[in-house]
This record gives sequence, C-alpha cells and structure tokens, in this order.
Amino acid sequence: MSGHSKWATTHRQKAVVDAKRGAHFTKLSRGITIAAREGGGDPIHNMKLRIAIDLARASSMPKDNIERAIKRGTGELTGDTIEELTYEGFGPAGVALMIEVMTDNKNRSVNEIKNVLTKREGTLGGPGSVGWMFDRKGVVRVEVPEGKPVDELALIELGVEDIIEDGDHLLLLTASESLTKLERDLAAAGWKVTDAELAYWPKTPLAFPEGKAGEHLHELIDALDNLDDVVNVFTNAVS
Repeated sequence: MSGHSKWATTHRQKAVVDAKRGAHFTKLSRGITIAAREGGGDPIHNMKLRIAIDLARASSMPKDNIERAIKRGTGELTGDTIEELTYEGFGPAGVALMIEVMTDNKNRSVNEIKNVLTKREGTLGGPGSVGWMFDRKGVVRVEVPEGKPVDELALIELGVEDIIEDGDHLLLLTASESLTKLERDLAAAGWKVTDAELAYWPKTPLAFPEGKAGEHLHELIDALDNLDDVVNVFTNAVS
C-alpha cells in the first residue's frame, strides 16, 4: 500500500510540474510569435526574436515548438491573434508593479489581473500611473569568474551601464537596443551568459517591505506569475 501511495503522490506532483511546464512553454511560444510578427523571422536581424528563442532554448523547449511559433508570427501558420500588453498597478505598501502580458483575449487577461490584485491588497492603475518610475533596460546575467577579478572598465567599454552583484552572478545593465550586441560581445569575451532579457528597471529602487507587507507582496507576485497570460512582473522594490 505504501508503494502505491508513493506512486500516487509522485504522479500528482508530476502532473503539476507538467502543467506548469506546459504553461511556461505557452508563454515562451507567444513571445516568439510576437517577436517574429513585429520584426521578421530572422533572429540575426531581430533582437527581440533572438532573446525569445534564447529563453525558449534555455527552458529546453523543443526545436519544433520554436519553429512553429516563428511561423505563426510570420504568417506561414495560422492561429489566434496574440497581443502584447503592459498593465500598471500597485501592490502592498504602495509598491509599483509593471505587468507584461501576452494574450489572445484582452478582457480575460485584465479581469484575471484585477481579481488577483483585489484579493491581495493591490490595485490596477491607469496607463502612466507607475511607468514613469521605470526605465526600459537590457539586463544580462553572467557568472562571476572564479579566481579572476572583474574588469569593470572592460565591461563598460562593451556597453555596460551598471554592474550589480547577485550572489555568484553579476547583473549587467545596458540600453535596451544594445542588449543583443552586449550578449554576443560578452560571450565572445569569454563570459558565461546565463540569462538576458528586456526589463522594466526602477529609477529609484525601494527596499522590499518587511513583515506581513513583504509576505503579501511575495504572494501577489507569485499569483500574478501563475496567470497563463502574464509573462513578467517587475516592481520597484528590491531585496
């Protein structure tokens, strides 16, 4: 009986993992489709597509899925029309939120976001309500080389605007239009790039709320992230 119970538990857990993996692939596919629709299907000349493909590969998305998503974007395959939207709002303790969405149903997305915010001490704001608090930046995450000092001047010469320590990694900020070039230049210079994305970066970061407010903010961000249509959630609060 204990063996059967263990199998049943593992089976349920695997179902949850598979469901989350499927939802994640859906988000990644939408990102690829939108990028291909806006800038064409060649990642060499389409920075946004290159980033979307890199993210998909990093998540072990099958090559066929990536190619289908590109073809949907270029019109070679038909499918639902996907919109890319950004919603602005506030969380606990007045923390600003930028919520990136990719959806085939705008009304469904905004209702789901409103519902999550309302249940977790947040509010949805209008366009521009918090956007002015953020800059659009390219962010590249690289591993810190062992036993080797970081040459900050060399990074600046590559186009890095700011360097932030993140454990055994560095976050390198650059202008949004320079992201792909910086990623390639870093790889050519021997850096191990682990992630690259376009992000809303707070102009004046706030300390992450402590106590109950902090717990509620974590819960709010997790709940938004778990919505199928939400791609990214950015805040002006840092830990």
